[in-house]
Amino acid sequence: MAINPIYHQTNDKLQQELVWIEETKKNPERFEPLYRKYHEQIFRYIYQRMDDKELAFDLTSQVFLKAIKNIEKYEYRGVPFASWLYRIAKSELYQSFRDNKSRRTVNLETFHLNDLVEEFEEKDDAEFKKQILLDSIGEMSEEDIQMLEMRFFEKRSFKEIGEILDITENNAKVKSYRIVEKLRKIYNKKENNYIGHGKI
Repeated sequence: MAINPIYHQTNDKLQQELVWIEETKKNPERFEPLYRKYHEQIFRYIYQRMDDKELAFDLTSQVFLKAIKNIEKYEYRGVPFASWLYRIAKSELYQSFRDNKSRRTVNLETFHLNDLVEEFEEKDDAEFKKQILLDSIGEMSEEDIQMLEMRFFEKRSFKEIGEILDITENNAKVKSYRIVEKLRKIYNKKENNYIGHGKI
């Protein structure tokens, strides 16, 4: 599976980030380059999971405020600074869902399904099969959907997924495979139901 260049960086860019981070630790006003680099990504991550644009902007602001306040705790682990920001964003999202007693929006239109379709080796009647796949994703848990998004939409490495979820790289790999198998079972059941009702 190809890596999405939006979420991955060269070693030179990672080194540049480290310079910005060290400068920010000395002077919080130096945070601007990191803010400019990642604001759109973090906003998109949050907005993709809810239907409220204004709240998404508010939560994005909270993420960056917490990042500045806690920058001293940041430790480089060989992945982009964004991974740390995504962990903060994930925490803010879950807190928002708890506070508002609402479930996250599954923004299925944002899914790039080609890789998942290939994973299922489905080629015949691909568009219809994609709809079954979308319906199946809609039945997954929040955590499972997030893993699918990171792996198949954002195309992150297992190392970075592990960093975001605070688990090991190997655990991220195992978890990803298990979730795909869970999705496959839901998908197969739905497909059989469609066939049984003569919808295919």
